[in-house]
This record gives sequence, C-alpha cells and structure tokens, in this order.
Amino acid sequence: MTSTPASSTAFPSPPDEPLPAPAPADAPTGAIRTGHCLCGHLAYRVAGDPFDPHLCSCPHETRISGGPAVLWVGFPTESLSWTGPGGEPKWYSTYPTLRRGFCSHCGTHLVSVAEGSDMIMVTGFSLTDQRGIEPLGHSYRESSVSWMNIALAPDPAGPTLRPRSS
Repeated sequence: MTSTPASSTAFPSPPDEPLPAPAPADAPTGAIRTGHCLCGHLAYRVAGDPFDPHLCSCPHETRISGGPAVLWVGFPTESLSWTGPGGEPKWYSTYPTLRRGFCSHCGTHLVSVAEGSDMIMVTGFSLTDQRGIEPLGHSYRESSVSWMNIALAPDPAGPTLRPRSS
C-alpha cells in the first residue's frame, strides 16, 4: 500500500480575482458583507445587520466541522448572492427541512437554510467582516464537550444585570 506524502497534496489554485477585503472598522454594521470558502472557489454577499449570532454544538455541527461548535450568523435569505467563480455551493440535507451548503473543492461549510425560512445562516468565520457577530447563545450547550467554557456576549435585547450594592 502506498500513500501520498502530505507535502505533495495538490490544493486548488487561488481565484484569479482577489477576494474581498474586510470592511473598514468604521463601516456601518448593516452594510453589505462578503464571505468565502478557504480556496476562494465559492464567495458570497449578504446584506443587513447580523441576526442571532450563536454557537451550535449539536451532533451534526460537531461532525461536520470536526470541532466542538460552529458559529452561525443569520441574514435575510433574499440578500444572499453567490459571487465566486464556483457559483452555488454543493448542498447536503441534514434534516428533511434543512440544507447545508459547502465548497466541493475545499470542503468549507458556508451556509445553512431551513425550508421556508426568510433567514439564511452563514458560518461566522467565513465572513470577511466579523464585527458584531459575537455569539449571544449556545444551542446544544448540554451536548458540548466538558472542557469547553464559553463566555457569551450580553444580549442587547435582554435585561442588564447590575451587581447588588452592599
């Protein structure tokens, strides 16, 4: 049995056009955002304010990512457009009503959309502009690995807790 040394593994060539740069620090959060896969074959644009940024440690996410959680961020479905040379991602249904999109070249998991939803969830770290995507929640927290401790961002819509005065 022969094996190919890791150093000779062929990776896809980077795209001919440069990938979009992150937005400047003073750009409005509701602006258009871009994202892409590792190899650049798939790229996308979304618009609007990030919705429901949260971590998920469900069995599907941990298996797909190979990690303890995935950061998801929602945007209006109609704002999504595929802009890279690869067009749309390869789709895989993990539930009868839930599809996930990934790059068939490099395997990067980019999006998840539920049937009939007006929101599409993008993986937080596929975004080039990662401002305002601090997780507010953690789905399947009880299923997460015991060594993972997460400090969530304060919920902007929730009450603020004040320390008791002594």
